[in-house]
Amino acid sequence: MTTLTRRRTVRRVVSLVPSLTEAVAATAPELLVGATDWCEHPAGLDVVRIGGTKNPDVARIAALAPDLVVANEEENRAPDLAALRAAGLDVLVTEVRTLAQAFGELERLLVDGCRLASPGWLADARDAWADVRPAGPVLRAVVPVWRKPWMVLGRDTFAGDVLARLGVRHVYVGHPERYPRVPLEELRASGADLVVLPDEPYRFTRDDGPEAFPGLPAALVSGRHLTWYGPSLTRAPEVLGRALRTAVR
Repeated sequence: MTTLTRRRTVRRVVSLVPSLTEAVAATAPELLVGATDWCEHPAGLDVVRIGGTKNPDVARIAALAPDLVVANEEENRAPDLAALRAAGLDVLVTEVRTLAQAFGELERLLVDGCRLASPGWLADARDAWADVRPAGPVLRAVVPVWRKPWMVLGRDTFAGDVLARLGVRHVYVGHPERYPRVPLEELRASGADLVVLPDEPYRFTRDDGPEAFPGLPAALVSGRHLTWYGPSLTRAPEVLGRALRTAVR
């Protein structure tokens, strides 16, 4: 867990993670002074762009003089975070592998990191997931996150935990890697009940993805609701549940 310098107030925040950008913007938009080029929510976000999640411009971030930089251990590279700390900046690094961990880390970010009151949308998100149960028998799914090469959800992922709560257990949940590369022939022969195709990080569509799995129901789902931890969690059970149910009718 990140140790932060104790500050009386936090007035300037730079976010290196799209979902955390949305979380701060939904709670205290006046705090955000910088975000990555990939931070697209909320629409019309007017802040300085500081590069990508994997290649942030450290000098530009330092020039913004943020009180806090927010990051994630999976989305951001350790050398970049070390360079930001070497520049004298406080960096809060989140780790999110489960839904419960997401709620805890959002609380830590907003309350401990940004010195804010816990927001109403976070309580709403907890409530939205509190009574979620599988609607029927557990389904086995292949969940690609990339193609060329094909990569799928493996062990210990936030998206995998989200799907499990909705009654979908992905085939490679016990794989030693978190995002293994698996040949398409093996995916087709896995015995899955369906394939779940998110629209990010790879943008699967009705014309790009389902054709690779002939005869298998395909659920095209919102990547933001499957993989983001922030305000999108309030509607994720409804949005994802509807897409999954539609695919297996």
